Amino acid sequence: MATDVIMPKLGESITEGTILEWKKNIGDTISRDETILEISTDKVDSEVPSPAAGILLEILYEKNEVVAVGEVIARIGNSDEKNIPTNIDKNKISNNDKIKEKNTNKIAIEKRVVVDTKVDRKFYSPLVKSIARKEGISLEELDAIEGSGSSGRINKKDLLDYIKSNNKSNNMILEVDDSKTKSLENKLEPMGHIRKMIAQHMIKSRDTSVHVYSSNEIDMTSIVKFRDKNKDVFKDKYQTPLTYTPFITDATIKAIHKFPLINCSIQGDNISYNQNINMGIAVALPDNNLIVPVIKRSEEFNFLGLARSTVDLASRARSGGLKPEEATGSTFTITNPGIFGSLFGMGIINQPNVAILSVGSIHKRPVVKETEYGDAIVARSMMYLTLAYDHRIIDGAYGTQFLAKLKELLEGFSDEEVQI
Repeated sequence: MATDVIMPKLGESITEGTILEWKKNIGDTISRDETILEISTDKVDSEVPSPAAGILLEILYEKNEVVAVGEVIARIGNSDEKNIPTNIDKNKISNNDKIKEKNTNKIAIEKRVVVDTKVDRKFYSPLVKSIARKEGISLEELDAIEGSGSSGRINKKDLLDYIKSNNKSNNMILEVDDSKTKSLENKLEPMGHIRKMIAQHMIKSRDTSVHVYSSNEIDMTSIVKFRDKNKDVFKDKYQTPLTYTPFITDATIKAIHKFPLINCSIQGDNISYNQNINMGIAVALPDNNLIVPVIKRSEEFNFLGLARSTVDLASRARSGGLKPEEATGSTFTITNPGIFGSLFGMGIINQPNVAILSVGSIHKRPVVKETEYGDAIVARSMMYLTLAYDHRIIDGAYGTQFLAKLKELLEGFSDEEVQI
């Protein structure tokens, strides 16, 4: 009896998925738990394992089609099985015949190419090929990389690890390589699924929230000195890099306790208060897309817990190992354009949040300070914080007071706050 392949539910709030790519063609043999296709939700991309061993008899949805959770998307069985389940739409059956014919032709073409060229190329996902192009890695070099996926397939993590081990990029996430020659060209390129989801999310936020912005200048000198002094010891002791993010996150959590409206959401004509602070931390991906992993119940974490959670979520987001539920449910979001050198940024609120904090880069510059001998010009490590908030429920006075509290907490940092 044939086995149905079902569009899986990848999270509590996920109701549908988009088929990115079929890894098997009709007529191919497949093992149980072998990847049969890749799907994408509005949060993350995922590989779908085969629920049974056998032959792929039918593909009921094509690439880029959006399918509801629980729908049958393919069937696996024995080659002699001919019956089609009655719960599958006839239009899909005729569709499947077209897909089968197309796949059969494709297989024939691929076989001719293999015979003619004596080359058996591995399969590479669009994201892997995109990263390879940006890093100047040839197809021959890709073929030589040992993959950790099924049948030796290379995934994002394999390629990123290879790039790191071969010093092809010091930090492809945090730094921009200006050494590569780029040329302008006229071309039309379709958006990828994730980029389309981001675009829709941004348009929804623009049309939902009334964005207002307030900025404040923060003297980060005490934190910069503490980090410079302790980052090596911290890394050796806890196997976690000491970045500026946990300092800002910890201070933000404390400020939210004083100004809880910043952590709310709007439901119709009601204000929904949240007992927990689910902190979203925006992460840039290797393909230039953006994702927001969430530290759930972040108010329960100490400094070390925040540091470890931030590094873990960001690392798995970039390597494709993030679970869908780890990118949902935020109540407040921090984004950091400063990591790319931006002085400050004006973020778009991450719905259904009512505020987002944008962190600028830290630069030394001359600042006037009051001393017992009068005003003096001194060099200080300064940073801009910009808060975008929903003016439907947060007024300028409240948003500015929240920023002022955040400034007070960051500038008042003392060494005793972090245990080394």
